Amino acid sequence: MPPALADLMGRDFDPGTPFSEFWAQWKNPGDVFSMLLILGGDVIARALAQLVGSGITPVALSFGWVAYAVSAVMSAVGENRLMPLPDTPCKVINAKSGYTRDNTSWIIGRIVRDYDEWKDEKVSKHLKTMLDAKDKFDREKADMKVPGSGNKLKFPKKAGLCVSVYKAGEAQVGTSGNDFVYWLGFGTTILQLGIAVIPCGVFGDWGIFLITVAGILLSYITGSLPQWKEEKWACRDKSNKDVILTRGNGSQHAIIILGDGKGFDLEDLAAGQTNVDVSAPEKTRFALTGLAALWILLLITAAGIKQNTWFLLAIGGIGILQNIFVAGKMRHPRAYGMPLIFVEVIGSPKVMDTLIEVEKKYPYAGANMIDMFFPGGKLRYHEETTWDDLAKDATARWKAWKDGQINPSQ
Repeated sequence: MPPALADLMGRDFDPGTPFSEFWAQWKNPGDVFSMLLILGGDVIARALAQLVGSGITPVALSFGWVAYAVSAVMSAVGENRLMPLPDTPCKVINAKSGYTRDNTSWIIGRIVRDYDEWKDEKVSKHLKTMLDAKDKFDREKADMKVPGSGNKLKFPKKAGLCVSVYKAGEAQVGTSGNDFVYWLGFGTTILQLGIAVIPCGVFGDWGIFLITVAGILLSYITGSLPQWKEEKWACRDKSNKDVILTRGNGSQHAIIILGDGKGFDLEDLAAGQTNVDVSAPEKTRFALTGLAALWILLLITAAGIKQNTWFLLAIGGIGILQNIFVAGKMRHPRAYGMPLIFVEVIGSPKVMDTLIEVEKKYPYAGANMIDMFFPGGKLRYHEETTWDDLAKDATARWKAWKDGQINPSQ
């Protein structure tokens, strides 16, 4: 027998060793909490962006805070900002001048992303009417080609363009919404403290309570930096500008927001987060660096806990659930300090018909959406004639509208 095989055969094997190691790990998971603290920083960033502004930001202690703290320092030093860029691309069009810009505001991005959640009920009813008309037209067209084939068509998911008109309410800088999403953070924090007290009262293990309290304080302090408010609402208010928000060509909705001297300047807001005037100052960078150092110290300290670690995992797990919920939850614009008052909805199964009707009621607004929804396309002769006729008296109609002589919604 070869010496190596003989040596292998002579060794003692204990089938129970892996089982005992697994059992020990699952009984008291070692270093798991400290490792999880460095995962999931993106979720923390989005949860903070949702809630910051009012001074107290209830984003719960959870996995990912250490990773976020380090990335925040890099963002403040390298990119001069704290707020993340929006996760929903959209366009902001000046309804009067037609100037179009890409949005960089978290607030505007979320307002457009969440529109299906907060849109007025009249918009939903009008959209259903458009979809029914589109379905009827498609079936009639199909039956003309192949008798009986119309019944095989699926109900359309999109029909033309639906333009909703809202009037801007009183701008509220520095609000966190005071809705369920906001107050949930405080409830989660209280629950986490309650869990942390259990090992202290039952086993006399106060280490978990200390880690939890320290982590909660650091998370609340991070979200209370004044720089958050400066970046989130980096714009002027009391604006009279009319703007159009849309995801661009092919989207179902466009939102016209009428300036009434009360709301935010949405053109400013769209470019605000990349504006050098709101770059992170030196004191913010120093604060973030200090907080990142404290988070790392907390990570090292948490790695020393060997007993009752399931309580730490429960605390972190509850926190990450709250963070995920907050980061993704759809909210009404008033939660971002931007209340909107519904005026009317305009829409038809054909995009061009919608734009013409918008232009008749709101001069320049319809014309300034042509390039967005018909990029590089040539208009038909009758369409060109219609737009030429509308352009002739656009200035007079716009002045009459702004002077209050006509009410477009009537």
